[in-house]
Amino acid sequence: MRPETREMRIFLLVSLPLLLSGLAILPVRESQEAAGEPRLANIRQLTDGGENAEAYFNPTGDRLVFQSTRPPDACDQIFTMNLDGSDVRRVSSGKGRTTCGYFLPGERLLYASTHLASESCPPRPTFERGYVWPVYESYDLFVANLDGTNVQQLTKTPGYDAEATVSADGSMIVFTSVRDGDLDLYSMRTDGSDLRRLTFEKGYDGGAFFSADGKQIVYRAHHPQDADALARYEKLLAEGLIEPSVLEIFVMDADGGDKRQITDNGAANFCPFFHPDGQHIIFSSNVEDPQGRDFDLYLIGTDGAGLERVTSDPSFDGFPMFSPDGRKLVFASNRFARQAGETNIFVADWVP
Repeated sequence: MRPETREMRIFLLVSLPLLLSGLAILPVRESQEAAGEPRLANIRQLTDGGENAEAYFNPTGDRLVFQSTRPPDACDQIFTMNLDGSDVRRVSSGKGRTTCGYFLPGERLLYASTHLASESCPPRPTFERGYVWPVYESYDLFVANLDGTNVQQLTKTPGYDAEATVSADGSMIVFTSVRDGDLDLYSMRTDGSDLRRLTFEKGYDGGAFFSADGKQIVYRAHHPQDADALARYEKLLAEGLIEPSVLEIFVMDADGGDKRQITDNGAANFCPFFHPDGQHIIFSSNVEDPQGRDFDLYLIGTDGAGLERVTSDPSFDGFPMFSPDGRKLVFASNRFARQAGETNIFVADWVP
């Protein structure tokens, strides 16, 4: 994410139908060839059909949490699985819409959910104004055991609270909230204490992740630069929507200091994640497609230099995350889809 739910994937795949495939989702363990992708070796497809995204490693790198829309659920729910795609378990209740699952210390999970407002899925945008993401005011943050029990509400402020991730040492959470009237980044301890606002620029700040040492945060942002753009942003936000056509990657210190812009290409750059070395960032972008439909993964230095294209599949590649030891990369992709609209989870060995 993050508002990286079904609506975001529709935006990223504007030429594809909006309907689910309806296929059963089973692990696929065979290796896949990665022509033109020398950074990736031994690619394995972990899900098979439907819509699957935002897969993130646990601290030991042997299990993943991800969100998926699959029967009987009408919208995204939180699941976990082993690194070979086996032992898939749903963690969330199946009520409301969920997003942004992330592991906490002590066999716990953090995620956002709308289930307190309604057991039904919240309505999707109609896209009459183009491709927009919903920022549901009913999203709050919750923690639960890995089996879905002992659900506890972490945020209770009215309005959108979501897009939460956790520092590697398990001490801090960074998330996006509209609690002060704009979509800004906040940090807090994992028990909800020590809340701090980190961004103050007008516009959207979100999709944040900590560096491995917990000293930096990488995120995506859109800060309108003229009166018309700002007015449009504010009008959409008042209706619980944002427009993600232009997003740039930023880095800041964990306390919100020393903000610096890493990309400046006018494209939709999103889901950035630090390499464990702290010197590189991997992210997804449509920068090389004039039509804006082909999203690939890119690697860039934290100084904004050395941009390198990582994937070349002519569809969508996004939501990348390195394993804690940097040896593997998990990502979501439309490659090898057997039906239009499928997004599956893949894991590959990372070639230094």
